[in-house]
Amino acid sequence: MRVDAFDFELPPERIALRPACPRDAARMLLVEGGEGALTDRHVRDLPSLLSPGDVLVFNDTRVIPAQLDGVRPARDGEAGEGARIGATLHKRIDLRRWQAFVRNGKRLREGDTIRFPADVTAIAENHLPDGSWTLAFQGDEPVEVLLERAGQMPLPPYIAGKRGTDEKDRSDYQTMFAKADGAVAAPTAALHFTPELIAALDARGIGRETLTLHVGAGTFLPVKAEDTDDHAMHAEWGTIDAATADRLNIVRRAGGRVVAVGTTVLRLLESAADENDVIQPFAGDTSIFITPGYRFRAVDALMTNFHLPKSTLFMLVSALMGLDVMQAAYAHAIAADYRFYSYGDSSLLIPPRR
Repeated sequence: MRVDAFDFELPPERIALRPACPRDAARMLLVEGGEGALTDRHVRDLPSLLSPGDVLVFNDTRVIPAQLDGVRPARDGEAGEGARIGATLHKRIDLRRWQAFVRNGKRLREGDTIRFPADVTAIAENHLPDGSWTLAFQGDEPVEVLLERAGQMPLPPYIAGKRGTDEKDRSDYQTMFAKADGAVAAPTAALHFTPELIAALDARGIGRETLTLHVGAGTFLPVKAEDTDDHAMHAEWGTIDAATADRLNIVRRAGGRVVAVGTTVLRLLESAADENDVIQPFAGDTSIFITPGYRFRAVDALMTNFHLPKSTLFMLVSALMGLDVMQAAYAHAIAADYRFYSYGDSSLLIPPRR
């Protein structure tokens, strides 16, 4: 499909720079059925919109302070202090090496040392074909410890371009389910959940499961191709254990719905499902790219924030509900002053039952 089919005009003032407070006070657009009926609700209404026996699936990845600013010291004969280097880690390679997008990377050579704050150093090992770099962190401390000392939360560019990162983002840009270190972007659909909302869901008889997908900075990369067939999707690492897969399959066999909280959850569940619509255990990279025409195998509904024009995530929700339905839903959201993107409002997408 043509990528420009997924375009829409978003006024800049609709981009949220801070989350709702309390989190479950955010608005939520209910989009349901083949005709895409639209209803304005709030996140705290979620228990009444689901049925006993349904199950919500959350991503328990934890965002690490993966954005670093440092200096490549001056080489012999080079004037000045060297080059300012910015790095955003986006995919772990092993215990000490990460793949990173690098700002001012033209000033780097393979083998250069980069000095970050708090005595954190890394070697620029390899310049990769996609323009990113492999950084090897020096010393014996775990890289996560080094990042807590020297790094900042990697806010999305559409927020970071409007304001600086602060201490409040360390908690705001983290879900209540976060425990597995490794993400460089939050699974933002779950930012809306509070202990009070979880208690209400429990009382309603709605189940809860977790999986792990470490969201990479590639989620913010624009689609540069003119046709979706020509876009190369970034890879992210995820895992679903056998017991979780078994419980989700039991829910579906009993007539309950698997509701993905976020596109990261949906992508991993669909990566793990086989041709018979059975969710299998999974551990590894997924680069699944979901566009209209895809047959969903594992997910019956999706709770998700509002996404960027021409993004892979807007393509995904269009595959679930239909492009015309989602264009109409987003037009309604813009006209009704919904807040967009990572810190913005939510939507609950319920396609016709298969």
